[in-house]
Amino acid sequence: MNKQVRAVLGIDIGGTGIKGAPVNIETGELLAERHRIETPQPATPEAVGKVVSELVEHFAWTGPVGCTFPAIVHNGQTLSAANVDKSWINAQAEQILGKACGLPLKLVNDADAAGLAEVTFGAAHGKKGKILVLTLGTGIGSALIVDGKLITNTEFGHLIFPKDGIAEHYCSARVKEEGGLKWKEFNPRLNAYLLHLQLLFSPDLFIIGGGISKKADKFIPEMQGLRCAVVPAELKNEAGIVGAALEAAACFAA
Repeated sequence: MNKQVRAVLGIDIGGTGIKGAPVNIETGELLAERHRIETPQPATPEAVGKVVSELVEHFAWTGPVGCTFPAIVHNGQTLSAANVDKSWINAQAEQILGKACGLPLKLVNDADAAGLAEVTFGAAHGKKGKILVLTLGTGIGSALIVDGKLITNTEFGHLIFPKDGIAEHYCSARVKEEGGLKWKEFNPRLNAYLLHLQLLFSPDLFIIGGGISKKADKFIPEMQGLRCAVVPAELKNEAGIVGAALEAAACFAA
């Protein structure tokens, strides 16, 4: 990629859906309507690679691709698989997906991508201190931003919380939906989790992303006992797409 190219295809792989759109990396705007395909079940490398290729074909894309993944991503390798097939554990995922679509591809953790998007264009832009970005969806992703710098692969959704499980099995958006929890039942769970994170990290700001952020008025005003503000992600459910594009742009600019 040369420095004249200002658009990158961003793809966001989730436990239930895989969505993408070309992104203006100077503004964070999507350059076409987002296209979504159901995540295949089982979500094996071969099956997910096929969907990534379909998205590339949908946009007739020929340039670099940024792609998120719901796992620990280290040097292009996926080291976990919380909400996808276990065959992704220790897989050379960046290489697999790049080969599937035949284009230069950069892989990044999905919540880290959301955090990168929020610090570049959204609710964390220009803010100092410690910021926790939480994406509530199929699971709970997290991104830690310290004085504008992203600390990758934090995985705070896998904290032991409460005592008999992990956080994403207690207060993710999927738990709310599948458990049929009303807001008055769900909000105390989320509040308790934020209080736990506050005890551990004393953040200066919480940013809540994922699809649930569209309903921020239903839960943010109900959060109590916190020493810092809780705000919705400004890029909402597009943050992963935008962040993936930004990461790829940085990777392939040189």
